[in-house]
Amino acid sequence: MGLRINDTAPDFTAETTHGTINFHEWLGDGWGVMFSHPKNFTPVCTTELGAMAGIQDEFTKRNVKIIGISVDPVEDHARWKDDIQKATGHRVDYPLIGDRDLKVAKLYDMLPAEAGDSAAGRTPADNATVRSVYVIGPDKKIKLVLTYPMTTGRNFAEILRAIDSIQLTAKHQVATPANWQQGDDVIITAAVSNEDAIKRFGSFETILPYLRKTKQPSA
Repeated sequence: MGLRINDTAPDFTAETTHGTINFHEWLGDGWGVMFSHPKNFTPVCTTELGAMAGIQDEFTKRNVKIIGISVDPVEDHARWKDDIQKATGHRVDYPLIGDRDLKVAKLYDMLPAEAGDSAAGRTPADNATVRSVYVIGPDKKIKLVLTYPMTTGRNFAEILRAIDSIQLTAKHQVATPANWQQGDDVIITAAVSNEDAIKRFGSFETILPYLRKTKQPSA
């Protein structure tokens, strides 16, 4: 059975472009985003890694560490980083995991057990399912999973938007509606009574008996 939201993110030790890491230890007491790639030197992934590098500060502001993983050895990552900078103008300074034995890809259920134990000889098509994003909370629980086909580049603005929602709703008993952006009205959860809602939020609007909106709480 695959990983689900609120499952503990599997821990592992792996070689990265920043040296050997223990994943949970590396995460520390903050948030994390791990995003995976089926192969080095692939065009869509090259643009994605560069795009992430270009907005790394946005993740840092949110106390979120970012880490990439590709089903290739670490020594190949250094050469790929040069290509990424040439193509996108951004240098990748966050760590990239080398997964030459497919250990992490299997641990996160991105590849089946019968995929073998080596990245050698495998094509991007063989690894097409290694295209997921995991948002992990300070409690080491998985908060969000997104999986993309190889031909569709990821929207990192949406990932930041989702993180903003997840972090906000972790602090307050609210939810965020469709297409919510920072500063928009939020939904009061059913666990909050009308009386408590007034105490917490000051005022609210009842759209439907089960849909109440209020101003976004401050951090």
